[in-house]
Amino acid sequence: MKKLLLVAVAIFFLACEEETDKLRFIEGSAFGTTYHITYYGSEPVKVQKAIDSIVEAINKSASTYMEKSDISRINKGDTTVVVDDFFKEVFKLSERINVETAGYFDPTIGVLRNAYGFGEEKPLKNIDDNRLDSLLQYVGFHKVKLNEDGTISKEYPEIYFDFNAIAKGLGVDYIGRYLDKIGISDYLIEVGGEILAKGENPEKKNKWTVGIEKPDSDLENRSYDATVHLSNEGMAASGNYRKFRVDSLSGKKYVHTINPLNGSAVMSDVTSATVIAPTCAEADAYATSFMAMGLEMTKNFVSEIDGVEVYLTYINPDGSDGIYVTDGFKKRMP
Repeated sequence: MKKLLLVAVAIFFLACEEETDKLRFIEGSAFGTTYHITYYGSEPVKVQKAIDSIVEAINKSASTYMEKSDISRINKGDTTVVVDDFFKEVFKLSERINVETAGYFDPTIGVLRNAYGFGEEKPLKNIDDNRLDSLLQYVGFHKVKLNEDGTISKEYPEIYFDFNAIAKGLGVDYIGRYLDKIGISDYLIEVGGEILAKGENPEKKNKWTVGIEKPDSDLENRSYDATVHLSNEGMAASGNYRKFRVDSLSGKKYVHTINPLNGSAVMSDVTSATVIAPTCAEADAYATSFMAMGLEMTKNFVSEIDGVEVYLTYINPDGSDGIYVTDGFKKRMP
């Protein structure tokens, strides 16, 4: 999908003895990236098989990279697709956050992502104002509808869904729900930088500790600005400093965070957004929204919404770097 893997897990634990319940660590592939899960419990083989099944089901529902997934069929104009519970939930949550953010979060942005070269199709050779205006008619979550029979209606057949900015986060929440269901109460899930923490690290007898990656961190040698303690909440991050494309003909630089309101793929003053929210899906969606909103609008937004904390890096008008951290985020930093 999508966004930078700005967050890495920082967990340190002692060697476990041979008791039934102990601190376990499993990893695998999911949603085009990797996952790492630490939990206190038993039977890691059984748990991993179940998680892999969850990932497979979510991909079949909402992966734009799978040709026969439900979302791909809907994007191609198939109006007979009856979506599953995951698709319904990601649709309804997207609808809510779209309204909350006044349109800055919008999963119908797919035609623009494709046009700029961040999707599954070849980028357009020239994107001028006229071309943007024609594409923007196919953007807007108010132009799509989840019907009672589970099918999806689109005002224009060209509307292209892309849930990459929320589906991975919701996938993390689904994995968490599975662990809850089988009685695991202490765990840390990380999927490509998206985090869900529950309970505590039993070895440390403290909340889970994760790192906030520096904006200029090397992919091969990651470094961190700070650490944060999490429990019973999700965290996600987004940034544009690595994920961009330079057009070979025009030399223009396009970033992967696109403003759904005007179609612009030009970077705002926010260079990275790390968000803590009640769920990973919400953190995921808000992080993307804040990248498009910019600093001042994001500050105003988070001051008026409960349960959302942010750590932003940004560029001042004079070109210097800045950091903005909400009080609630600061309280979670050691």
